[in-house]
Amino acid sequence: MATQQIFSPLPGIFYRKPAPDKPDYKSDGDSITEDDTIGLIEVMKSFNEVKAGAAGKIVRFLAENEEAVMAGQPIAEIDV
Repeated sequence: MATQQIFSPLPGIFYRKPAPDKPDYKSDGDSITEDDTIGLIEVMKSFNEVKAGAAGKIVRFLAENEEAVMAGQPIAEIDV
């Protein structure tokens, strides 16, 4: 398998959960499809879904929950 990165589409705050009392969208080791949401980026109270973009398995997240990220910053690695 080849490793590929998922990048932040926008600068903002990265969230791995849809809400504080909900579980993570995905965790390390989870299988994903290209349409799966892996997190959210918040920009000025607007939440934007981050899609996997490829099918495979999440190797690890490179950004922590509630971490500030820049546009183009890698936020996860996947095996495709």
